[in-house]
Amino acid sequence: VQLQASGGGLVQAGGSLRLSCAASGSFFSINAMRWYRQTPGKQRDLVASITSVGSTNYADSVKGRFTISRDNAKYTVNLQMNSLEPEDTAVYYCNVDLRPSMFVSSRAYWGQGTQVTVSS
Repeated sequence: VQLQASGGGLVQAGGSLRLSCAASGSFFSINAMRWYRQTPGKQRDLVASITSVGSTNYADSVKGRFTISRDNAKYTVNLQMNSLEPEDTAVYYCNVDLRPSMFVSSRAYWGQGTQVTVSS
């Protein structure tokens, strides 16, 4: 199983970016999907999550600016980030609860990070 994240980059404050993360390989099912972010020397923080039926949750710092979505047919999770602020600068990681087979319990998989830099 691989998680491939894309969409990071450099943007000015007030701008927008869209992150995507696609799961590939062989697996039985995907449950919750999440985005985390991390800055140097700090812990990795949850930004947004979405359940298998589409219920979402957001960190207070991004509510109203970020939107998480998923495409179950394409095994992808997206993060639309609007009104970006310099404080949003971080490495963003996708995290997926995935069940490798019907005989194995679900566990979390991490994608590689993608850098988001917001200039003031």
